[in-house]
Amino acid sequence: MTTRRLKLSDLRERYVDRQRPLPRELERRLREDDRPGAGRILAAIEKRRRDNRAEGQRLRQMLRYERTLWANGTMLVAGVDEAGMSPLAGPVVAAAVIFAVETRIEEVDDSKRLPADVRERLALVIKRRAACWAVGQASSREIDELNIYHAGLLAMRRAVLALQPQPEALLVDARVVPDTSLRQQSIVRGDQKSLSIAAASVIAKTTRDGLMVRLDQQYPGYGLAQHKGYPVSQHRDAIRRLGVLPIHRRSFPSLWRAARDAD
Repeated sequence: MTTRRLKLSDLRERYVDRQRPLPRELERRLREDDRPGAGRILAAIEKRRRDNRAEGQRLRQMLRYERTLWANGTMLVAGVDEAGMSPLAGPVVAAAVIFAVETRIEEVDDSKRLPADVRERLALVIKRRAACWAVGQASSREIDELNIYHAGLLAMRRAVLALQPQPEALLVDARVVPDTSLRQQSIVRGDQKSLSIAAASVIAKTTRDGLMVRLDQQYPGYGLAQHKGYPVSQHRDAIRRLGVLPIHRRSFPSLWRAARDAD
């Protein structure tokens, strides 16, 4: 029996589109099949295998900080990150995520590297597969009272305190969470180096984006659902036309320049 008795379209749908494992005997037959379509199916499968190997290696690297702690008996390791430090409006949001030992989720990365639709999809997977996760935020008023740096730390602390169970150690993206006796490690560009921190960055970003979409309904005309409060031209123009909102960060000099200056 050769693959000529099988439709290549069926094989592509099953083993390329649906990504089912290709049986060894069927792969041998495809390699003996001289039709161009058979070669394209094999090439697509080989590419998927290479991509899977590369992703596996990336995830192993992304777990190196967690694995060090797990190996020393520290099982409840939380990754912590924030989103929304530079916008002119809305809260700063932080997230904390704890994974069971050796949990791996493909594609999880620094949220800034991921398209919005991928972030939203992965956020659901992370929430489902995490041992626990939590978010914390600091309002625009708290940002004005504390400054944005310390408000970001406050949001992180609130996220950590909301975890149940409480973690034994923290991996934090380039910060040190204040007012905690927990062991913690600050990792520069941690959202690109630690799976737990990357997962926290995805939860923080998608949570904040969702908040800004809801605020857009409360304050129409500013385009908050599109730009999420960042100082883009659409937002600056709306501030000049419609004025400053209660959710704007009044301590940001760039806010008042946007209200005053023309492009």
